Amino acid sequence: MIISKHWLNEWVDISEISGEKLLKTLNSIGLEVDSYKEIKLPDSIVVGYVKNKEKHPDADKLNVCQVDVGKETLQIVCGAKNVEAGQFVPVALIGTVMPNGLEIKKAKLRGVESCGMICSSTELGMVKVNDGILPLDESVGNLKLGVSLNEFDVFKDIIIEIDVTANRGDCQSMHGVAREICAALDLNLRDNLLYEDADNLLGIGRIVSVRAEDGVRGSFLYRAFEIKSTISENLLTRMRLALIECKKEGIIERLLDYMSYCTGVLFRAYDFAKLGSDDERIMFDIKNGKNGECVVFCGDKNLGVAGIYQSDEGRVDESSKLIVLEANYTEPSVIARIIGEDKDLPRGDQIYRSSRGSEPNLAYGADYFFKRLSNYKDAVGLYAGSQHSILRKEPATINVSLNELKNMIGQEVARNDVVKILKKLGFEVGVNVEQESINVKAPSFRHDILNLHDICEEIVRIVGIDNIASTPLVFAEQNRLMPTYIKYKNSLNLRRKAADCGFFESVHYVFDSLEELGKLGFAPCKVAILNPINNELNTLRPTLVNHLLNSCERNIKNSKKSVKLFELGEVFDENAKESLRVGFALCGQAKEPSLINGAKGEEAGFYVFASMVQNVIGKFTLLPDDKISYLSPYEQAIICQNGEKIGYMGRVDIKVQNSHDLPKTYICEIDFEAMKFNKIEAKPYSKFPSISRDLSLIVPDGFEFAKIYECIRGLNLKELKEFLPVDIYRGAGLENSASVSLKFTFQDMDKTLEDEEVGVLMDKILSELKTKLNIGIR
Repeated sequence: MIISKHWLNEWVDISEISGEKLLKTLNSIGLEVDSYKEIKLPDSIVVGYVKNKEKHPDADKLNVCQVDVGKETLQIVCGAKNVEAGQFVPVALIGTVMPNGLEIKKAKLRGVESCGMICSSTELGMVKVNDGILPLDESVGNLKLGVSLNEFDVFKDIIIEIDVTANRGDCQSMHGVAREICAALDLNLRDNLLYEDADNLLGIGRIVSVRAEDGVRGSFLYRAFEIKSTISENLLTRMRLALIECKKEGIIERLLDYMSYCTGVLFRAYDFAKLGSDDERIMFDIKNGKNGECVVFCGDKNLGVAGIYQSDEGRVDESSKLIVLEANYTEPSVIARIIGEDKDLPRGDQIYRSSRGSEPNLAYGADYFFKRLSNYKDAVGLYAGSQHSILRKEPATINVSLNELKNMIGQEVARNDVVKILKKLGFEVGVNVEQESINVKAPSFRHDILNLHDICEEIVRIVGIDNIASTPLVFAEQNRLMPTYIKYKNSLNLRRKAADCGFFESVHYVFDSLEELGKLGFAPCKVAILNPINNELNTLRPTLVNHLLNSCERNIKNSKKSVKLFELGEVFDENAKESLRVGFALCGQAKEPSLINGAKGEEAGFYVFASMVQNVIGKFTLLPDDKISYLSPYEQAIICQNGEKIGYMGRVDIKVQNSHDLPKTYICEIDFEAMKFNKIEAKPYSKFPSISRDLSLIVPDGFEFAKIYECIRGLNLKELKEFLPVDIYRGAGLENSASVSLKFTFQDMDKTLEDEEVGVLMDKILSELKTKLNIGIR
């Protein structure tokens, strides 16, 4: 983005701001300066007037000019083709050292004396405006003969090129940069750029109308004007268009580029005569393209895609008289998606602006355009009013907490300063009753503002990073015991304990076989994998069980007699929500044959497996269950810790075992997030001996031991340290009943218990069992 101080001064008064301060300000607010150039002309380059031009007697390409420079008339030999009598021109007097180092001396060219030089724009150290010399006009100032050119602001200008990042489309115009300067230097935008339609103008509704489909993500505004006679560019406009490297030839196309560069609004022009006849009104239809782009039609003519390209249908040329002006805006996210997906779509020169975010205030841009057209007076006839289709999109409200802002920045910014900065930048600021926060709405031209952090960035760059006091680094160890770290340590300890207890860790993909899971009774995940690794890993796994069974099968087929595996990994529910689980598997023998275990080893069983799992995860209780289809209905249970369900365990159903060619196999799966990892607490212990007592109870068949457990625990006997079943007997005289032997352990913290005291405690237990459960001793 190229700007000049003189051009910028039309939008905000920076005449008293030095170039160095302007440069520093732009850098500090995030508009990084890529290049900086000051135009400095010597005092001896002055305004001259060509009074007469004659051909050189001995050179066809040279002209002998009589040039009035105020105090005298000089004879200057000039080789430029465009020099003519009646022109005001820049003249370098004898003794002038030009910006390129050339010194002007009196000389004879082909025998004719030349006392000076008529200059071109490049010889003045400026960009190339035209071929030949640079004719002057009143657009650069009041031309007086003999006055030094460096007294005109345009010839003592500062040219700055800034690097605008992709998210700052609002700074791709002079208006946008001026707005940033106003916020940084606490200045005000000039208010003399407004336009109002004159009286007695024809209304645009007579010739143009517009309609748009529902859901169009863009805005369009149409105005019209008529070219009655030839219009031409003044020198100032040509110099600025040369500065921004505009290569277009047509006056209207060049004018469109100039206005877009000034306001940031995207403009296109159409020849009314090419779109319809003189006696009928034309209709612009805005339609949705296949990728959400805004396609403009007029009848059956496709005029192009807004922000992307303009077709040749209806394009203006030098013969165009009645011209329809279109100002358009399309959401930059739409443009970015289109240019990424549709590589065959034609692309025009506006795509750079539209993809980064052009100015959405189309009325402002159109008013500025018509204000400039009104300067042509009799050469241009304007139509009143406009036809438009405007995208209505309410910006989100962001609550800005001044305390949070302070914590982000590192120092406090006064509330009034925050409000003033945001208003200068175009934000809508609403004051809360609560004094510590304000409500902010981002302007429509700032599509990159989404949250409080973006607001903070705006405040910091305007305040200036150099104006924020640095604070010393605090060398203090921070508490690392965050939830993520604790979860990691718990998982690490769990894996270590599992390995210590003889389990081998297995690791599998988070993908599984849809077919195999279906056989186990698991519903398929609703989120499909579009490109699976292979046909056997074609869905997200809902359980660890299938992989563990497959690993058991592979180990058994490799002659392993005892397979003990565990896995800690992610599973997914039917909506692909992720959770962490730990699974255990015991297949075959619990312990392989050895001198200690005997020749046949120790066979796997439910209680053996439960004891092994308990050694890993800590104490738990089991509740009977028979709802899991791939487990035996007679050997499965729910695992509970502190009264909460955390998982299940059981023997694999015989049909599932046979399908995998497995011996007796037990499986356990636990929700890692639900496990209780309580801290180890040191508790006092008794120094006095404990006393044990056995008790045999007659209970009906099918009676749950959990009821006996809860009944005895309900007595809250502090001397009762533990009790557990040690034997079950069924035989003669116990029809439909069983004898359950319990072992009780008593211990007191302060003394050795006497037999009478233990007898009293046992009587309380028997009484409670008889009263609540109607069971007694054998």
